Amino acid sequence: MKLPFYIVDVFAEKKYTGNQLAVFLDAEALSTEEMQKIAREINFAESTFITKIQPEKNSAAIRIFTVEYEMKFAGHPIIGTSWVLMNKIVESQPRNFNLSVPIGEIPIQQTEDLVWLQAAQPEFLDVFSKEEFLSFNNLSNDDFDDKLPIQEVTTGSAFVIVPLKNIKALKDLNLELIKTKEWLLANCKTNHRALYFYCFDNGKLISRMLYIENNQIMEDAATGSASTCLQAFLLKYHSPEIKTINHQGDFINRSSQIYFDGKLSENHFDIKIGGKTQFIAKGEWEV
Repeated sequence: MKLPFYIVDVFAEKKYTGNQLAVFLDAEALSTEEMQKIAREINFAESTFITKIQPEKNSAAIRIFTVEYEMKFAGHPIIGTSWVLMNKIVESQPRNFNLSVPIGEIPIQQTEDLVWLQAAQPEFLDVFSKEEFLSFNNLSNDDFDDKLPIQEVTTGSAFVIVPLKNIKALKDLNLELIKTKEWLLANCKTNHRALYFYCFDNGKLISRMLYIENNQIMEDAATGSASTCLQAFLLKYHSPEIKTINHQGDFINRSSQIYFDGKLSENHFDIKIGGKTQFIAKGEWEV
């Protein structure tokens, strides 16, 4: 059995930046175990498997896998897969699309070279004190932005949002593996456990996403799902309207730009993130 596949860079202003993604077509006959093995083999942060396409309805269904597990929602795989479908697969090249993932249907829109997704309503989970948070990293009390909480937020995948005071604290950040793992297991409310640190540097939004995978601390180049959570967090605590660019991946040489366009009105969150996708390669995968 041969599967057509595409490789793209997502949230990338140019090739070989942003977050890598493998998109597999005709995957409806694959088992969950086979999808997981393929994702592990290609070894990107995530890979997607298109299990159904309805070109006449401008819709498709996908499954998303990291190298370790399946995800219910993830931003860069949704943006990148949508770009492949709208620009390489569906002949009419629609500008609007609906992509079904395990949490439900995600509306997609393409404007010029940006693909946008509309996120679900956020849930704001536990708030953590600086003192307990300091137990597993090299941060000091002075490194936190005291005006804002440390809080776990989810729009489908959960992240602990950590506001820092300046770029030096963000750049110098270091986590201790065992203590970080213990803290995440003890405190995170969902099975998806990750930390999203950010700061504003002269008005520029800069972020880092750190998590544990294969018993190592890993850093993601661009995290759309975390960005929807961060956007919700900023709408709630910083400003009820936000249009900006979130810069991620700078510290691992995979510079990424995630566009924010959000509004909070009468307790309703209108959360949109967008990004550019760069085509890298296509081929056939032998199953």
